[in-house]
Amino acid sequence: MMAIENLQRIVPPLTEWFRAFARDLPWRSDPLPYYVWISEIMLQQTRVEAVKPYFRRFTEALPDVKALADCPEEELFKLWEGLGYYSRARNLKKAAQEIVRSFGGEIPGDYEALLSLPGIGSYTAGAVASIAFGVSVSAVDGNVLRVVSRLTGSGEVIDDPRVKRFWEEQLTGLIRDSGVDSGLFNQAMMELGALICLPNGKPDCASCPLKACCRACAEGSWERIPARREKKARRKEDRTVLLIRDAVSTLIHKRDDRGLLAGLWELPNLEGKADEKQVLDYCRSLGLKVLQIRPLPEVKHVFTHVEWHMRGYLLLVEDMQEAQQSGQFAAERFLAAGTDEIGERYSVPSAFRNYMDYLGLRTGSDVFASGPSAAGTDGAAGLKSSDLNRPAGSGKNREESISGRNKNEKTEVD
Repeated sequence: MMAIENLQRIVPPLTEWFRAFARDLPWRSDPLPYYVWISEIMLQQTRVEAVKPYFRRFTEALPDVKALADCPEEELFKLWEGLGYYSRARNLKKAAQEIVRSFGGEIPGDYEALLSLPGIGSYTAGAVASIAFGVSVSAVDGNVLRVVSRLTGSGEVIDDPRVKRFWEEQLTGLIRDSGVDSGLFNQAMMELGALICLPNGKPDCASCPLKACCRACAEGSWERIPARREKKARRKEDRTVLLIRDAVSTLIHKRDDRGLLAGLWELPNLEGKADEKQVLDYCRSLGLKVLQIRPLPEVKHVFTHVEWHMRGYLLLVEDMQEAQQSGQFAAERFLAAGTDEIGERYSVPSAFRNYMDYLGLRTGSDVFASGPSAAGTDGAAGLKSSDLNRPAGSGKNREESISGRNKNEKTEVD
């Protein structure tokens, strides 16, 4: 691998390029420790452009560590809705509470102290310490590993923790020996990986400030560098999603406190691809009288390790208030809530976004989009008995759309 003294050649052209071409991002223009921390957590597994509106909304609602530490979980999840990987939000709150308890509400500038906080690993600790506090330490993420692997022509597997530790040590040494501003250098490396040395598709070598000292560019080996472990195939699960409504409310369900999407609200759903009779039996078990039923299009949603292949049903039922008041809903973590209430208070993961569209309700990142929702502009009132022209239990199971939507399959990552 390239030695530190050779790597020092990259510092002047890299930092000069960054000063000229760095993107104008809200957490860069005002790099407060809190802003840097929140942005770095949000940017894990999420594109910059997708994060920007979330960051603004989050920091307006929770402007400092104390506000985050005191934020009710339901409100926190609603602010996070659509970003996915909700354990990040939980760890943010846990870390904020620890900062209040152990550091007087001030984010510590010490690298080791940052590492001790929930949800903060070596990359985030390095990013916060260097960008917000000027500590001479590296911040090595996937972008940086890709850049240094191509620069040096390294065939090492970057998923190996030992390889990451090696480059953390090398780049920390480079920062200290060269005297470069650590925050500037780390951001420049990340930016180069995000804009020039791309992970998918051909890198823009012609625009790269480091092309003169890049082995992958010289040898044309960028397609096989960096080396990665072969990913395991995702598990596939069939599910049946139920959009259950009465005249004023929609039924939602709170998931278990452990496992996938822990503690979040969802549309009621069954394992497997249930037929109409199984769906009607399930609704009766909840004490609901189904008036009408209609199939919804099939949808696929991709998580990191599992795919949900979903079919849906839209059901109109009699007033759910009696079942809600009986205590049965509460015992099984169900809630009948109005569309506006769901939109304002309850976080529904993006796995259910396509079915939530039929309420005329934007969830997750859709709230930042302009124009009508995918289901049209009818809103909650758009799902009336007149939209459901088939009595419960009659007819065959049709794959047809509502409000003009065609049968589709949509893939998302949560």
